[in-house]
Amino acid sequence: MSIGFILGILAIGVLAGFMSSMVGIGGGLIIVPALVLLFGFNQKEAQGTSLMMLTLPVAFMGAFNYYKSGNTNWKVALLLASTFIVGGFFGSKIAINLEVSIIKKIFAVFMIIIAIKYLFFEK
Repeated sequence: MSIGFILGILAIGVLAGFMSSMVGIGGGLIIVPALVLLFGFNQKEAQGTSLMMLTLPVAFMGAFNYYKSGNTNWKVALLLASTFIVGGFFGSKIAINLEVSIIKKIFAVFMIIIAIKYLFFEK
């Protein structure tokens, strides 16, 4: 893994933790699309890696099945998990002080951008 790749993965972890605590999204709406669109993962590997990152607190059995089928990248999952905590801390600090209507708008805009990207652009 190159330093650029590692830094990119760490940045995704921070962003996912931040957005997760700010508007309740993370793995499915940030990590999976980022791994597919920015790092060339296939959908299954991206989903398996995201689940592995969340294994202990959330989805052990789903992650285990992805792992058994060869669709998990342990190194990336561990890097994401380590920075997800940092993003979660700062995202929650900001979200606590924002109006609910602003948080809802951030969530909606982000979902629209990802939906358009997935629907109309291959990469």
